[in-house]
Amino acid sequence: MSEAEINPEIADIGARLERTNELLQRMLAEVAKTPSTHAIFVDAGYVYAAAGLLVAGTEDRRAFDLDAEGLIEAFIDKARIIFADSRLLRVYWYDGARRRIHTSEQQSIAELPDVKVRLGNLNANNQQKGVDSLIRTDLESLARHRAISDAALVGGDEDLVSAVEAAQGYGARVHLWGIEAGEGRNQAEPLLWEVDSQRTFDLDFCKPYVTRRPVTTYEHEGDPPPSRDQVRFIGAQIAATWLAERGREAMSELLPGHPYLPGPVDQDLLIEAEKLLQRSLRGHAMLRRSLRDGFWQHLQSQY
Repeated sequence: MSEAEINPEIADIGARLERTNELLQRMLAEVAKTPSTHAIFVDAGYVYAAAGLLVAGTEDRRAFDLDAEGLIEAFIDKARIIFADSRLLRVYWYDGARRRIHTSEQQSIAELPDVKVRLGNLNANNQQKGVDSLIRTDLESLARHRAISDAALVGGDEDLVSAVEAAQGYGARVHLWGIEAGEGRNQAEPLLWEVDSQRTFDLDFCKPYVTRRPVTTYEHEGDPPPSRDQVRFIGAQIAATWLAERGREAMSELLPGHPYLPGPVDQDLLIEAEKLLQRSLRGHAMLRRSLRDGFWQHLQSQY
């Protein structure tokens, strides 16, 4: 008497195992045919600061123009070489904007093929908020759903370590791309330790995409300087516009620092005042003080 006749359940189990093995073999064959997929995650704040400093000698976005379209295409081309047997899912471009409303430049980037713009907020000090959490969410989600096998991360903030760990936990490989620093490093060491590979782009790579803006000259430099009352009025006028664009929440962030303005806000105030006055206020300490006084007086009058 056969074993199958003695115990028909054993024969049934054996048949099921054979069917399961056949299905697994088919699935593995399909996976082998499917190309791997990569995505590029770009922290725009890091790119502007690092590339601007390397090429133009400044991190101030107002001092240079960045050809974002050209740079994104260069990143895509580099990824094609590095991930030769992989296809591009898309490029994620992370930046900050007031109230998360796209600027005209960000709208142009969003219209590029295979590019997704994701916006965090900008606070009163022009600092990005929420960008790192957006990167982590996208990296983790794509890795968890096996949508990517490799991620090229262009950034340098230590807060990105958790995003790297999350993606690696689902089996994705994370490759850190950076921009050459003139001195020291512009990427956090814990981030460098955590990633699967590192790559740095030098001056020759970045130079075609960064153009320093010409220094503004004014027609009335030879005329007598404006009065302190005139400059104070301009400061109040700029404060009214600033408040309308950013809201009371941004104002409440500034007030504890009175009488000092954060560097980025103070610089914006000076540049806008010079445009309205059509003359430079550099070297006029008393007038710049009057400008700040007018700015503060208007804000405090609205609080």
